[in-house]
Amino acid sequence: MHTPAPRSAPRPPLHRLRSRPTLLAALLPLALACAQTRDTSHDACPPQAPALATGGAPHALRTVFVIVMENQDWSDVAGNPSAPYVNGTLLPAFAHAVDYRTGGLHPSLGNYVWLEAGDPLGIHFDAPPADVPLPVTCHLATYLEDVGLTWKAYAEGIAGDTCPLVNEGKYAVRHDPFVYFEDVSGHPFDPHSARCIAHVRPFEELAADLAAGTVPRYSFIIPDVCDDGHDACPPLNDPVAQQDAFLAREVPAIMDSAAYRDGGVILVVWDEGHRGDHPIGLIAVSPLAKPGYAAPGAYTHGSTVRTVQEILGVTPLLRSAATSASLSDLFTAYP
Repeated sequence: MHTPAPRSAPRPPLHRLRSRPTLLAALLPLALACAQTRDTSHDACPPQAPALATGGAPHALRTVFVIVMENQDWSDVAGNPSAPYVNGTLLPAFAHAVDYRTGGLHPSLGNYVWLEAGDPLGIHFDAPPADVPLPVTCHLATYLEDVGLTWKAYAEGIAGDTCPLVNEGKYAVRHDPFVYFEDVSGHPFDPHSARCIAHVRPFEELAADLAAGTVPRYSFIIPDVCDDGHDACPPLNDPVAQQDAFLAREVPAIMDSAAYRDGGVILVVWDEGHRGDHPIGLIAVSPLAKPGYAAPGAYTHGSTVRTVQEILGVTPLLRSAATSASLSDLFTAYP
């Protein structure tokens, strides 16, 4: 008896096959939009207005500089011969953390926003300010201004005549958290925002402000993508070596200023690692830092925000800063 060969499943009509790429093309922007939708549940501000803490002894630490490096686990920097300044000069003379983590948050932007707002504000992607405007008003820069304290961001690669809202040359806007906040850059974002232009300045102005004694109480330093080690750039072509060279050049210049000698602290922090939630680097450079000390405590970017607020005496603590350990253990006197 002859058994008929099994029949294959019928092919879909040709017009359906042809429609699939069109359908995928239509769905892709929606998928990307969903992937880049931030969680706004942490936007709310504390009920208290920002204020300066009163009472107590005068603070030993007065002026804060934050320098942000890119994309290295601490194990990639500590002991690395490509970083002779960090390992041979900074670590023996000052204090550092050995368990500073970001909870595996990637990529860059959320970590930079965390360093400014005390929380990533639901950002888990990189995007320009136009795609992720932040209406939040409770963040460090605004807190400081509200209580009469000064701040600036010093960014390599910007001209200073407009608010730098897009990438330009080696300047990466995702490494500049301030311009994402509408109260800094305008609503809608305005490249001519006077507040932004007044506070987000070319890196070259830092040297002039240090020399003139006009450096603000809080300075946030944004190297370009070569100096922060995001990219491998000639002639070194080694991100860790590039970071080390920048720090070897710029940290001594800050240390030579009156602002540093009179209760200054330079917090060198890496934005994120590149292997999950491994520890990243935090070095506290200060006349009041414990020499050669490796702090064993558990820290996050919330710890850096808390430390900045406590040194400058600004309350209430912002979001995760309220529950994170401060970096007080790294200093002989605090705040």
